Amino acid sequence: MFARPLQSITTIKEQQKQSQSFDGPYQYKISDHGYGKDAVKVLHVQRNGPVHTIKEFEVGTHLKLYSKKDYLQGDNSDIVATDSQKNTVYLLAKKHGIENPEKFALLLSKHFLNKYSHVEEVHIHIDEYPWQRICQEETGCTDTTGINDSNFSSFNNRPKHNHAFVFTPTSLRYCDVVMRRNDPKQTVISGIKGLRVLKTTQSSFVNFVNDEYRSLPDQYDRIFSTVVDCSWEYSHTDNLKFCQSWNTVKNIIIKNFAGDPNVGISSPSVQHTLYLTEKEALDVIPQISVISMTMPNKHYFNFDTKPFQTVVPGDNNEVFIPVDKPHGTIYAQLARKDLISHL
Repeated sequence: MFARPLQSITTIKEQQKQSQSFDGPYQYKISDHGYGKDAVKVLHVQRNGPVHTIKEFEVGTHLKLYSKKDYLQGDNSDIVATDSQKNTVYLLAKKHGIENPEKFALLLSKHFLNKYSHVEEVHIHIDEYPWQRICQEETGCTDTTGINDSNFSSFNNRPKHNHAFVFTPTSLRYCDVVMRRNDPKQTVISGIKGLRVLKTTQSSFVNFVNDEYRSLPDQYDRIFSTVVDCSWEYSHTDNLKFCQSWNTVKNIIIKNFAGDPNVGISSPSVQHTLYLTEKEALDVIPQISVISMTMPNKHYFNFDTKPFQTVVPGDNNEVFIPVDKPHGTIYAQLARKDLISHL
């Protein structure tokens, strides 16, 4: 499903306007509607001599028409077929190329509004597949055949391969663009999902509610693991470098989770780590108006070796049991105060 745009003045006014209008002489109304093509997969290859660059997207296009006659009367004369929407993705990719998800989503949105005057709203969702250029690391070793021993699994050294890539699903980049014909403000949401991280120390959780329902003891030093989903909305995108902003937010997430490589960073709760991350993103990128994060706990429980002292004497702090379900879920949305004051 598409991400829902974060609540704004325009969406509130739109809901109020819709609540005052009804579709025909019935006691019901169509309170929301739309249609489109989902999971349109496209690969674009940019060839600059021997050096090739690839972008693979999965695109969703959804249109909302002014008329509801297709629903109410079965009149299809205003429908831009979902197959036509699919073809549009490929043709615009061919005509304009693909640079990043946000720019391509904006291009598609403007096309549908400019091409079809009866389209009221366009919502484009794009997932970018995480391809990374293969890098070759010379180890300096030569085998008996005279062939140099090379490690093609490293990404930290040069040279990079001209035209070969490896799938690196550390996380998934996505975006949502919503554009309305009668609303000058376009909604641009960027996001990262599926970023799974883990640290083995410097995480605690103590002094929480202690009542008759509690069984969890204070955790002074625990394994902290989560799968980060994060999305943010831009107040404006003029001269914004989308790729740089996305990488900046990703680095902020990892930095606030892990800290300095040698000394780390203390986390008294998932909530506090989440808040520090969102605050820094707003501090560093002024174009972000609101940011939302979800960080579920991926638990690793200590295996109790006390009943097995004859087998492995002493305490255990090395062997843990991964438990995916059930898990705690922590989330928060941080917005600039000047945005909230206008709602």
